[in-house]
Amino acid sequence: MEAPKKLYYEPMHTAEHILNQTMVRMFGCGRSRNAHIERKKSKCDYLLPEAPTENQITAIEKQVNAVIDSHLPVSISVIPKEEASCFLDLSKLPSDAGDTVRVVRVGDYDACACIGMHVENTSEIGRFVILSHDYQDNIWRVRFKLE
Repeated sequence: MEAPKKLYYEPMHTAEHILNQTMVRMFGCGRSRNAHIERKKSKCDYLLPEAPTENQITAIEKQVNAVIDSHLPVSISVIPKEEASCFLDLSKLPSDAGDTVRVVRVGDYDACACIGMHVENTSEIGRFVILSHDYQDNIWRVRFKLE
């Protein structure tokens, strides 16, 4: 297992995990295709057949904040890749990845393979705010911050 190539801002990176799972649950899409996570603001791109409505965008923000407000524990485990493939999408793993996978769980809400840094509890994240969004060529880009 390699160390992260980039030092993540833990609250923002954990919020990205929650946003990803919210998008999966609400739209049936995959996790973000591209993400840029920074301390002040971040962005994620999702492959969607159409742009979310303003009501859906409000619902995304509310759901992410509801998960944050649930004060869920964030846990990390290392498990065999074969076991992880039974419940995780491992398609983004590099071809030379080892036989084990580092799994980050946000309570019972989300689990994914990740080498980034995270908070210990969602209560450490703060308030999730969608700043802006746009839609082009089946990609919905959302920009967000934490308060």
